[in-house]
Amino acid sequence: MTDGIRGEAFVYSGYDIDASAAVASMHYQVGGHEFTEWVRIPGMTQWNSHVVGRAVEILYLLAGVSYYKTHAPSTIRLGDTTTTSREREILRQYYLEGLGEFAARNNLSLDGLEIVGPETATPRATLPESPNATDPTNPDNHSNRRPLIPFGGGIDSIVTVEHVRRRFPDASLFVVNRPDDRFEAIEASAAVTGLPILRAERAIDPKLFESQRRGWLDGHVPVTGIVSAIAVLAAVLGGRTDVVMSNEASASVPTRSVNGREVNHQYSKSADFEVLFRELLAEHIGPIPAYFSWLRDMSELWVAREFSQLSAYWDSFRSCNRSFRLDRRQRLDHWCGECDKCCFIDLILSPFMAAADLRAIFRGNEPLDNPDLADSFRRLVGTYPGQKPWECVGDELECRAAVTLAVRRPDRAANAVLRQLTREAPPVDEETIESLLNPKTNSYRPDGYALDSVLG
Repeated sequence: MTDGIRGEAFVYSGYDIDASAAVASMHYQVGGHEFTEWVRIPGMTQWNSHVVGRAVEILYLLAGVSYYKTHAPSTIRLGDTTTTSREREILRQYYLEGLGEFAARNNLSLDGLEIVGPETATPRATLPESPNATDPTNPDNHSNRRPLIPFGGGIDSIVTVEHVRRRFPDASLFVVNRPDDRFEAIEASAAVTGLPILRAERAIDPKLFESQRRGWLDGHVPVTGIVSAIAVLAAVLGGRTDVVMSNEASASVPTRSVNGREVNHQYSKSADFEVLFRELLAEHIGPIPAYFSWLRDMSELWVAREFSQLSAYWDSFRSCNRSFRLDRRQRLDHWCGECDKCCFIDLILSPFMAAADLRAIFRGNEPLDNPDLADSFRRLVGTYPGQKPWECVGDELECRAAVTLAVRRPDRAANAVLRQLTREAPPVDEETIESLLNPKTNSYRPDGYALDSVLG
């Protein structure tokens, strides 16, 4: 990749909506190449409303990041899309922080990024002057809420579903997949919920999968931000009042410090992104649908304790990286027992679930039973400083607390990996463990979504 190619602008070249096909198409240009991505939400017919157009525009703005990264120029041009100065600030922050890992691993600086486009002085949305009978932000209208819950088949979204559905029986799952391709790891757990599923299909421009062959830049993008925008569009089309995410507290903790800059693999799951995205929705659409994470003030340790009581899901849930490979021929139908996600899920559940149950879940290939994975666990608990994996895993304190609690179990006391971790990292004190199991930080849950007691 030459500096000259990087110097060319990334251009938002337009989007269009085909109501008859229930499809929104988004177009981009960079380095002499054109890209088109489309999203289809089957069964939805109200595509011609102004609010749907605004929701598509938000998706259009956020989805561009996947194509920008191929060349990563210093200028982004928004074409004919008008925005306020604040909206451009939000978009720039999304690019800079969401591509933080991409920039670090490609040894790039995006600090000089400039976003230019036609100016509009006022937000698009008109906020209601006061609550009314159809406004779900009215604290007297909790019964009118219709949650849409993006669902990934892991412990976080399962716990969210089981709490939210008790208050709001009209809850629905939301799942995004590629056309004609569904992940069994999601479908199996979704079936256990018994809830209806609102589905979307997302087709990425196939040229993106040729990045290496073409000599383009490649790397991690803030995909949860894109999924969030698709979920908002689906909520608008489906008459859903809330998009309820499952991003817990440690998603806001930086993954690593690179050249003095804090970089978060999970930026688009963080509280910072949640606040900015909600502001973008308010400017573009208004207060409906509400967007928030139900788990925002919970630790992964709290989530694991909740999940340990949901045995109906033990045979179906799966977060293993190898279950989500794009190439179906390489996709596993079981936990690999070796990747960082397998190690983390095993560790965080180990204080609360019997060793025999976890061995059954991992089909006899439980990570904690494998001394060869000791270094993977060291990276999780922080005894390899600065080497936390670029993955959606809990922070070091949560992982160390899990070790502290797990070694107290009679069925784990002799575990060689846990004993080694205990020798290398100091145990977590009782007060800290108690704080991890009792959420106390900020939450953006609206009234009506208050935290229930532990599942039983």
